[in-house]
Order: sequence, then C-alpha cells, then structure tokens
Amino acid sequence: MDYHGVSLDILIYVVILVTVAAILIYHAIPFILGLCFYFSSIFATIYKRIAQLKSNHSDDTLEGPRKTLSYFWDLFGRIWHGYELHGLENIPEGPALLILYHGAVSIDHIIFVARFFILTHRMCVSAAHRYFFKIPGLQSILEVFSVIPGTKEECLDALKKGQVVAIAPGGAREALFSDDTYKLIWVHHKGFAQLAIDAKVPIIPMYTENVREAYRMPKERKLTRWLYETLGLSVTAPRGGLPVKLRTHIGEPIPYDPNTTAEELAEKTKTALQNLIQSHQQIPGSIWKALLARFDKPQKDD
Repeated sequence: MDYHGVSLDILIYVVILVTVAAILIYHAIPFILGLCFYFSSIFATIYKRIAQLKSNHSDDTLEGPRKTLSYFWDLFGRIWHGYELHGLENIPEGPALLILYHGAVSIDHIIFVARFFILTHRMCVSAAHRYFFKIPGLQSILEVFSVIPGTKEECLDALKKGQVVAIAPGGAREALFSDDTYKLIWVHHKGFAQLAIDAKVPIIPMYTENVREAYRMPKERKLTRWLYETLGLSVTAPRGGLPVKLRTHIGEPIPYDPNTTAEELAEKTKTALQNLIQSHQQIPGSIWKALLARFDKPQKDD
C-alpha cells in the first residue's frame, strides 16, 4: 500500500526510527552534559598547570580558566536555552546569601554563575553536598567556579570575606522529588537562616523559570523515596536537556534583622521564594509552552 507514492512500510519505519531516536536523545543529553563538565574540568586543570609554570600567584591560575569557562557556559545558555537574567540589581555589592530552588539538574545555576561573573567580575560561591568533592575528575571545575562544601564554617567564612553565597536548602531531596508543580522540599531548613543572622547579611530568593521542564526526574515512587531517606541512595537519573526557555529571577532582598529568629527568617524566605515562583512560573509546568517561549520577545536582560 502506498501513500502519495511512498510505501506505507517505509513511512512506518521512519516514524519508528524518529521516535526511538527522540527517546534516546531525551535520555542521552544529561550524559552528554556530564561529559561537558568533565571536559571543562580537564581544560581547567591544563590551563591552571600552564599558568602555575608562569606565575607563583594562585589567583592568576584561576582567572584564565574562570573567564574562558564562564564565556563558554554563558554561550551555551544563550544558544540552547535563550537564557535571561532578571533582578541582578537586587544583589548588593557586599556579602549576601542567595537562596534558590533546586532543579533536577543545576544547569541553570551554572549558567547564572557564568553570567554573574561576566557582568560583575565577581564569583558567586556555591555551597554543594560533600558528595561532589568525592567524584574523581571534578576538583578543578569546582575550584574554578568557587564551589565549596556546604558547611556552616565554609559558608560563614565566604560571607565574612564579602562574597555572595548561594544555597539550595532543598538540596538533593528537592532535586530528586520535586516536580512540575515546583514544590519546595525543605526538611531541615533553618540552618541557612541562622547563617544569615550570624553573618548579618541579607537573604535574596532566586529561582529559574522552566528549570523543571529542561530536566525532569521520573515520578516519585515509594521505594525510591524510601531508599533515599533510609540509605541515602538515589536510583533514578534525570532525563531531558530540552532547549526550553530559561529565565533566572532574583527577588528583593530580605534585610538582616537582629530581632528575627532563625525559624521566622526561614519561613519568611520560604514564602518569598514560593511567591517568586508563583509570579513567574506556569504551574504545573508545560514542556511545550516552555519550548514555545523561545519564540517570545526577549525581556530586558540585566
């Protein structure tokens, strides 16, 4: 049987082939992104080694790869996600604590750090789980992008040095088990608030529009949640990497108030972040609408 002169068998074969290819790509992009991180780390290691042979100053060895990789990841964000950054004026010149929503993959934060460095010539220090520092081969990229263990001591030291520190209170739990409703999953959530009080710095909420449409985790199952909560094991992997529109929104600062308790400040921050999400995000999120948003007229970028 033919359809406009084309064999129906061939049409069926093409449809199956395209469908299978799309499924494979949808699951392969996170792996490819991981390779990009490793290549970035290798580049940083080589660059630093060459710089060390020419200079005795450690700052000099980081400046080169930091600039190059920032422009690389910013270019990736511009091309693949049409990345926009809004509310940069809400970040003060001095120290501040950024509190953010954790997507399934933190690609939005990597692009933000790169754009922030390019625009302000400052690095945003990012607090990460100690697990990342045990992954072979990532040490150089973590150092270049000022990623530190998320301990109170490390974060407090960075804030006292006048740096901007970013923390995702939901951490891996939020990355794994939040969904297209952009639900905040904060279990032990007042530590960051006490940190801000001790450092006497403002808290600034931040989130990226459509980050859950870029990468998604499989739907939560009782077994996967039990394995994580009981044994700390993650048996799921993100999928996606679609070129959806990403816009990072930085909210208004919550100023330091010595009369506010950590519990009160944590709740105030959570409410501010939820309001920021509800103001800019379609809930539940839609992959198709996030893709179509690429054709929207770009909003004014900071």
